[in-house]
Amino acid sequence: MDSESICPECGAVLPTGQSCQELFDQMLFWEWESPPLSEVHHLMVLCFHLQHPHLYSPEGLAYARQLLDQFVVQGLSPAEVRQQNRAQVNSSNRAWKITGTVVSFGAYEHPVRWTMTAADVITGGPENYGARVHAWAQSIQQALTRP
Repeated sequence: MDSESICPECGAVLPTGQSCQELFDQMLFWEWESPPLSEVHHLMVLCFHLQHPHLYSPEGLAYARQLLDQFVVQGLSPAEVRQQNRAQVNSSNRAWKITGTVVSFGAYEHPVRWTMTAADVITGGPENYGARVHAWAQSIQQALTRP
């Protein structure tokens, strides 16, 4: 009988022996296997990293939260966001790192209660992937703006 484990960072309920990283890899595989699914790649990576904030630097986490707002609230496309933010994230202009390190990593001031995780996206299968990633992004945006 399979049992479950809980991701200590995002709270996802995981089948024993699986990690959130493996769920992330599964979603990447689906996108590779079926290129139309990659239309939500920008949201999938952003969502996963926002729920695992140690992957970002503190500044990277703040920037990622702005990106989520641009995609979900403002409805901007990846191309529009790239054009709008090009100078800000250009490595020759940027004085901050995006990726977290052992000594400098992103964290939320207060615990965030996520209502949807990568595990929920995976359970929908590849046939529902795009809609579930959009729902995931909306749920994260709501959780991060909840008082």
